[in-house]
Amino acid sequence: MIRPEDASAANATQSHERGAALALLPLTATLLYYASPREFREQSLYQFIPQLCAYTAFLIWSRLNGATVKRLGLSSPLIPQGLRWGTTTGLALGTVNLLMILYVVPLLGEDYRFLADTPHAKIPLLLMVPWVILLIATLVELNFRGFLLGRLLALGLPAQIAVPLSALLFAFDPFLVATFQQLHWIAVWDGLVWGSLWVASRNLYVPIVAHAVEVIVLYSVMRAILT
Repeated sequence: MIRPEDASAANATQSHERGAALALLPLTATLLYYASPREFREQSLYQFIPQLCAYTAFLIWSRLNGATVKRLGLSSPLIPQGLRWGTTTGLALGTVNLLMILYVVPLLGEDYRFLADTPHAKIPLLLMVPWVILLIATLVELNFRGFLLGRLLALGLPAQIAVPLSALLFAFDPFLVATFQQLHWIAVWDGLVWGSLWVASRNLYVPIVAHAVEVIVLYSVMRAILT
């Protein structure tokens, strides 16, 4: 359970910070990407510009403020809760999304076999599971939940707006869209769940573990099916 005093302390820490407006940089970069000419958007390096802006903004923000670990929700006492909530959520989402890909997507006339040609599928299994997946989950959650969502809340946006906004930015990350094509829509409800859990717990270990566990489930099963 989340204690009221813990949530109040997290909110107080979050409200006294500088550079929260830096969260608008990746948001603007994403909008500009989709407003760019198609020949630009088809360039692989160009797809990473919003991510580059996001991590640059995150680094600047972290230098402007103290207690970064506490603001993000990465204090070591939060680890047990993060493992419990994250594992349960990841297994549930992994199961639901696996059924969606295997059964609903074909019913809609789409094909999931393109996943065999993604960059992730070309990484050796024992390297991808769990190490690369855990690294990606950590970086993505630091960006979209810890930094972006947290700063949108610090700017005064209510959670009812900040959580969906961060989820949409995650789902429409240019590299994610280019890699996972029509399946990128799955990231919308993933982002809604992970963001809601972070807002409720102020514990970034929860979405990190949930993200990693879900992707391990999806990746392992889909790789076995497609190879």
